[in-house]
Amino acid sequence: MSDGFDATAAKSEVYRPRPETIANYTVPDYSSLRQQAAADPIAFWDAQARELVDWYEPYEQTLDVSEKPFYKWFTGGKINIVHNALDRHIKSWRKNKLALIWEGEDGEQRTYSYFKLWKEVNRFANILKSMGVRKGDTVTIYMGRVPELPIAMLATAKIGAIHSVVYGGFSERALGDRIEDAQSKVVVTCDGAWLRGKTVNLKDITDEAIQHSPIVQRVIVLKRTGQQVNMEAGRDFWWHELAALPIAGPYCNTEPMDAEDPLFILYTSGTTGKPKGLMHSCGGYQVHIAATLKFAFDIKEEDRWWCAADPGWITGHSYIVYAPLILGATSFMYEGAPGYPYPDRWWHLVEKYGVTILYTAPTAIRGLMRFGEAWPARHDLSSLRLLGTVGEPINPEAWRWYFNVIGKQRCPIIDTWWQTETGGFMITPAPVTPLKPGSATLPFPGVEADVVREDGATCDPNEDGYLVVKHPWPGMARTVWGDPDRYRQTYWSDFSSQEWYFTGDSARRDEDGYFWIIGRMDDVIKVSGYRLGTAEVESALVSHPSVAEAAVIGVPDELRGHAIHAFCILKSGETGDLALTDALKAHVRHEVGPIAVPAVIEIVESLPKTRSGKIMRRLLKARVMGQPAGDTSTLEG
Repeated sequence: MSDGFDATAAKSEVYRPRPETIANYTVPDYSSLRQQAAADPIAFWDAQARELVDWYEPYEQTLDVSEKPFYKWFTGGKINIVHNALDRHIKSWRKNKLALIWEGEDGEQRTYSYFKLWKEVNRFANILKSMGVRKGDTVTIYMGRVPELPIAMLATAKIGAIHSVVYGGFSERALGDRIEDAQSKVVVTCDGAWLRGKTVNLKDITDEAIQHSPIVQRVIVLKRTGQQVNMEAGRDFWWHELAALPIAGPYCNTEPMDAEDPLFILYTSGTTGKPKGLMHSCGGYQVHIAATLKFAFDIKEEDRWWCAADPGWITGHSYIVYAPLILGATSFMYEGAPGYPYPDRWWHLVEKYGVTILYTAPTAIRGLMRFGEAWPARHDLSSLRLLGTVGEPINPEAWRWYFNVIGKQRCPIIDTWWQTETGGFMITPAPVTPLKPGSATLPFPGVEADVVREDGATCDPNEDGYLVVKHPWPGMARTVWGDPDRYRQTYWSDFSSQEWYFTGDSARRDEDGYFWIIGRMDDVIKVSGYRLGTAEVESALVSHPSVAEAAVIGVPDELRGHAIHAFCILKSGETGDLALTDALKAHVRHEVGPIAVPAVIEIVESLPKTRSGKIMRRLLKARVMGQPAGDTSTLEG
């Protein structure tokens, strides 16, 4: 036995959990739990709904399938996510427990006990009510990564309104489109936000967006950066001034909601057309996220959980704001960028606050890998007990660096696959699951996933196919806001005869049943009749010691169907030349095979990414082929 996982297993790239990890895991026999849930998923989710959350009124039916694919969960039940996230905790010993620890990019620090957070949420809920917000109304929230963002979300949900959080960095056009689609009369924003030492002028962007969305009647502005902004009389109000008024009392009733009432809208972009507003419901969503965080990350009372995403994305909704609070956990939240002002900012924060679980994106890991091992080596990371990844498949090279350098071979890596549409984790290990670098491992209990061919037949082991979910789950998005036909067409039409949810991803499953996510179906390249996932070629390139990041696209080729065009960002100190590109081609040939060798390797300084860190390969393809870029609202600024 090594210091970390089983050394003999590591040779075959299977990392088995340490005995103490197994002994300390909450569920004695996780594999049996998965088997029981597979046999009766409805019973599994029913048990979680009864154990993890409180109901004002019990539900009458666990799953209603009468209007497929518009499934309903826990019908007849009355609930509010804020009751489970805050109200019930202040009646227990958790009242004085830390709910949130926050550090700004400038070093400012704030802490919130459950009681303090509850009072702040009540105050802002009363402010929203004074602005005319009522049950069923939508509130658009456009803010930086500050505690007031989750406070605004929780306050909106508390009074039965629907929040639509727009990532604080979208353009005025993207913000305006989302305000208009959600029909929000109230917008909550900041004067500005800090990012890499500079301000993002959120209020200015909001003002421009509202010019195209005259439906907005009130704008509440948080003072964060202190910069000069325009405040329109009668429309714009400072948060701190409203909070000082008698209307902002420290108590507000929590509105009982039907389990199927809307909780929030969150927009996600397609490759074409306007962004889709995915609507999640009050009941099933909170059951799903609480169960997934509990089992996948084994959250304990003493943990300090850091989900290093932004609350403006589904990762932040589910695993910064709601699930940790439902489980009574202590969360850490950081305002700034990973490498600012120095590449060890994250590792300094882990050490400073005693973070025990770090959950982040492969993009961030690869970005920090570029700076080598010396920066994390400066810090004591021994508080960490689990690591996690989210957002895209993690290439094995980054997985090993994360495991060896950050986790010191002690920390299992919880590699999660899920989507905005799914609400929470769908394929994920638990700390007791044997791990394979690059694999999301096995479906979560109660989730029936499969890899199938076009005719719906299950693929053979190691055969690429379509990733589908064959049974409903509670956290599923209920519809596309205002466009149910688009919901049906986008997610349920490909395998409509079997009534399966098509994820849009390609995957393969190995001989042990482990799932390997290849990428979006439009990220699969067909070369001379062979299907190659972009992730497979990218992983080969990144495994070369000179390459920090890579992206691959398929370009039409008369002879082969498609030719592979690669883009590489080099590690610090490396120089791109003909000798290196030849070496990279030889490396891909060795790692994957001749069919995967790129026809072109282009050395670049950056790659187009969404604000959640995913590489936008379609923009690379559009550039190479001289085509229009299409919807770029999710493009990182």
